[in-house]
Amino acid sequence: MHFYKSQILGSLLALAPQASHAYPSISPECSLDNLSHQLSSIASSLSNNATILSVTHVQLNGSYGDLNSPQGLPPLVSTGLPDLCAVEVNVTSSESSSYTISIFLPSKWNSRFLATGGGGTGGYVNYLDMGVGSQYGFATMSTDNGHRGSPYDVEWAYKNPQKLIDWGWRAMHRSVELSKQLIKGYYGKKIQYSYYIGCSTGGRQGLKEAQVGADSFDGMLIGAPAWWISHQVAWNTKISKDYYPVDDPKSIPNELFSTLIAQTVADQCDAIDGVRDGIISDPENCHPDFEALSCNSTGANSSACLTSLQLETLAKVYEDYYIGSEFVHPGLELSSEPGWPQYLFADAPTSWGIDYIRYINLESSHEIDADQFDMSPYRDHGGKILMYHGLSDPLIVTRGSSYFYEQVELATGETYPITDWFRLFFVPGMLHCSGSPPGVDAPWHINGAGQNWQTGSGAYSVPGFQDSKHDALLALMEWVEDGKAVEQIIATLWHNSTDPSSGVWKQRPLCPHPKTAKYNGVGDVNEAQNWNCA
Repeated sequence: MHFYKSQILGSLLALAPQASHAYPSISPECSLDNLSHQLSSIASSLSNNATILSVTHVQLNGSYGDLNSPQGLPPLVSTGLPDLCAVEVNVTSSESSSYTISIFLPSKWNSRFLATGGGGTGGYVNYLDMGVGSQYGFATMSTDNGHRGSPYDVEWAYKNPQKLIDWGWRAMHRSVELSKQLIKGYYGKKIQYSYYIGCSTGGRQGLKEAQVGADSFDGMLIGAPAWWISHQVAWNTKISKDYYPVDDPKSIPNELFSTLIAQTVADQCDAIDGVRDGIISDPENCHPDFEALSCNSTGANSSACLTSLQLETLAKVYEDYYIGSEFVHPGLELSSEPGWPQYLFADAPTSWGIDYIRYINLESSHEIDADQFDMSPYRDHGGKILMYHGLSDPLIVTRGSSYFYEQVELATGETYPITDWFRLFFVPGMLHCSGSPPGVDAPWHINGAGQNWQTGSGAYSVPGFQDSKHDALLALMEWVEDGKAVEQIIATLWHNSTDPSSGVWKQRPLCPHPKTAKYNGVGDVNEAQNWNCA
């Protein structure tokens, strides 16, 4: 267990807007010779298989990254960086596999380490989240997990069991080990605290690493984790079978999901939190009556109603998936409907789910799923988990996170309450990892993984609110280092959600599960102070 260093964290929080300048300059020699010497002196089984590819000194406000990022990703170039040393390392993991590690070593280092995750099945270095972390003064790391590809590319896995092991856990695990040792050698001092941030597959990577290496991190900020991906794709394939083909009488026109069905859910579920504002905060306590949409209802609009077959299809999307009596995967959450046309039900089934089953599920699911629920070794190391998930997530099923949380609680016993070290926060109205549908416009920015990809060059923390009340990473650090448990996080939305200079539109507290935010009945509903966790 750690001794709390409140004075250190207090300095970090007080100086958060200038976090990269809050520490004395260390400025070791950023050169190939120096880093190669550090690598060769590391007492690690990896050292014989690791090679420095490049060492680059990035000056203050400089840029670094990958302009030619894989298809489906923006240019992965961090801008407005602090003065730092960027290091690229290649590690041979087997006779048929290798992976790349990138490390940012800021000259003004906060004595902390931050590992970042990726998304989908993608093979890429997450320079954008690395850049965000470096703004605080973290030495940051990301790995391409052993291949290069888009978040929906799966064919690389075919008959490549070693690459699957790299992607599943080995590249992250060994990258963390090597990075920590290289950082210690470079600065000539120990890392005080180690952290992790990732969403989606990045969330899975973090949970898997805590299960593989309990002492890898002191704190993890985990978003919408695809921790049970073998079951997720089985469920996804099942609901595709229920829905397609689109010309079948059972199929629902996909434009009705984000209009008729979403509005029906909002009409019946919105006010449960005490105010009707378009944001559904407590879907678990809502049980909408979809018979109101039946074409058999008196006065039904023939162009905006559902047949009995279509109502059956709709019910299957929401219901939990069982094979016989065995639970396989939870169904979609109420309020996720606006995202269904894009993520689930287009003109034809997405190939991603069946490709995953074809190329991965039949080979190495045990190497990938983060389903070792007894995480007491991580807890006993002193580790903390702050997990969040959008209630309107149409891609990674929201209830998968509550199921994971409950299974961990059962597996780790009652000696230590789970809330002592693991807290789960749901984000009403948030889609997958970030964003909110038009018309819902819910606050979602808490400095989760990938959220600052959208808010401009050099953005970090929660622009304008760089403190532990609004920034989930700072809140996690305060929990780890100062023992202050996270009781709520205030989510922020600007008038233009990608432009903080447009001014704050809405803020709302997020509450640790099973609490939810309730309007107190007084004042502006868009101000966080008028909501309580209950």
